[in-house]
Amino acid sequence: MAEHIWGSEEAFVEKMNERAKGLGMNQTHFINCCGLDVDGHVTSAMDVALMSRELISKYPQIHNYSTIWMENITHTTAKGTSEFGLTNTNKLIKQYQYATGLKTGSTSLAKYCVSATASKDGVNLIAVIMAAPDYKVRFKDAAALLNYGFANCTVYKDEKMPKLKKITVKDSLTAEISLNYEGDFSYLGANGEDVSQIEKRLVLPKSLKAPVKKGDQVGRLEYILNGKVLGNVPIVTKESADKAGLMEYYKKAWSLWGL
Repeated sequence: MAEHIWGSEEAFVEKMNERAKGLGMNQTHFINCCGLDVDGHVTSAMDVALMSRELISKYPQIHNYSTIWMENITHTTAKGTSEFGLTNTNKLIKQYQYATGLKTGSTSLAKYCVSATASKDGVNLIAVIMAAPDYKVRFKDAAALLNYGFANCTVYKDEKMPKLKKITVKDSLTAEISLNYEGDFSYLGANGEDVSQIEKRLVLPKSLKAPVKKGDQVGRLEYILNGKVLGNVPIVTKESADKAGLMEYYKKAWSLWGL
């Protein structure tokens, strides 16, 4: 596959290292694309977690495959067709009710490893175990980490953002314009915080001064917990408002008087 995509394994590995650097995997260096033991081919639990997060975030459909427990594969060659069964090496799929994947691995040097993903009540977690002495320990430790995470993590998502009124624009023939939130807000409380106590604060001027362009940020909606600002959602204009000169005001006055 590496040769088909980039022409050679060496070229493919070079791209692997470029991508790893781009993801902030600072403790990773690839020598080959198969993962077998070789001097200088290294990674860390944090880097595996970063790589796993990128995969499940950009391609969530991977869970459609990583959650399959058993599957029959038809193998066709010049000698004929044969069928054989494959069983998922990630035992958490059967043992842990919230498991969604993701990848197991083992070599003589790395020992038993797993990047385990799980989802519960809107919280998606990744637990990475490396160098476990056997496959049972890696799954037991992964489950323990996931249980800890679910016990201490809570997701807050604002589904009732305050309705935004139109805002006055000075020095423009457009008296007022509409506003919009640039996105949504969600927060992962990872230290047992009571996210139900999150407060909202609308930071917005009473009026704007022309000219105003569509998409300009004019305010924000802040989210606060225990006096600390957790984040905000920018408030932007939905339309433009040009600055009016004397001629524009004269034209408006003439139109009002029917001239």
